Amino acid sequence: MKTGAGSLSDRLGRARGSLGDLAPGIMVSVILAIAAKFMSEHYGAPAMLMALLLGIALQFLSEEGRCASGIAFSAKTLLRVGVALLGARISADILIGLGPELIALVILGSVATILFGLVCARLLGRGWRLALLTGGSVAICGASAAMAIAAILPRNEHSERNLSFTILSVTVLSTVAMMVYPVLSEMFDLDARTAGVFLGGTIHDVAQVVGAGFSISTETGDIATLVKLIRVTMLAPVVLVFALIVRGAGLETPDGGKRPPLIPIFVLAFLGFALLSTLGAIPPAGVEALGDLSRWALLTAIAAVGMKTSLRRIREVGGQAVALIVAETIFIGGFILAGVHVLGDAGG
Repeated sequence: MKTGAGSLSDRLGRARGSLGDLAPGIMVSVILAIAAKFMSEHYGAPAMLMALLLGIALQFLSEEGRCASGIAFSAKTLLRVGVALLGARISADILIGLGPELIALVILGSVATILFGLVCARLLGRGWRLALLTGGSVAICGASAAMAIAAILPRNEHSERNLSFTILSVTVLSTVAMMVYPVLSEMFDLDARTAGVFLGGTIHDVAQVVGAGFSISTETGDIATLVKLIRVTMLAPVVLVFALIVRGAGLETPDGGKRPPLIPIFVLAFLGFALLSTLGAIPPAGVEALGDLSRWALLTAIAAVGMKTSLRRIREVGGQAVALIVAETIFIGGFILAGVHVLGDAGG
């Protein structure tokens, strides 16, 4: 009995010690997330971008010392928690709202963008990891998708650098699109519904979709948000397919050769929350609370990712990587714009 009590006491002691080791790094990451949120609300800057830049400014904290382990925990575990909780915002009602033609266009555009990214990366001499990372983030939901995809890719010496580059680039491009795409909608004489599909089907991050849509009209904003959430629903299937491909190919991580699980736990959690939301098991207040928790977890994770990356290493990515993600952005924009015109002509 004493042995059992002693063993339990030892385990509790180790748990407290582990939590104590993680706390400084987690607290720094949370503080940066709060600062990024404050800057976003008061100065209009994208919170994700601010969190990443603030983290990069404090990159030295992740190299050694008391904060290193907590920063690593935030960049990995909180990332998965944030992605899993995104599922609470998804329900089958979202898919019913637009009709099969537009849903098919959005899904086809996302898949085509990922495939285009793989082909384009090969032509530019870049690796498949960067292609999946940039293509998935452009095709689905920006920084959130980049972090979810990064969580299941085999790691190498460029993993943190590529993730930071993708988050930084996709956030900047999304902000540019938020300002430019409403002007393009007017130039191409898109009506409120079509403009909403174009904005929601092409802009990378949810916040920028909302900003662009409601800058035109309430109807456009509602439709753009709906279309964007349809793209977000593709996150779990895409990550699952990527994980199965990586596992099936027998690709090993450099730190011991352990292959990723068949279905990542955070993907199952995402699907579970989406199912509960569809069944109405989560009340509206709960959906809102889980959505807020997801955003804070992802914001904290991005701050930690920033602290694990140096600007010097981001610059090492090279011009081909910039060309790749810009090309993917232009591709999905042109694809969706052409699609809404074809559907509009067919409907007319």
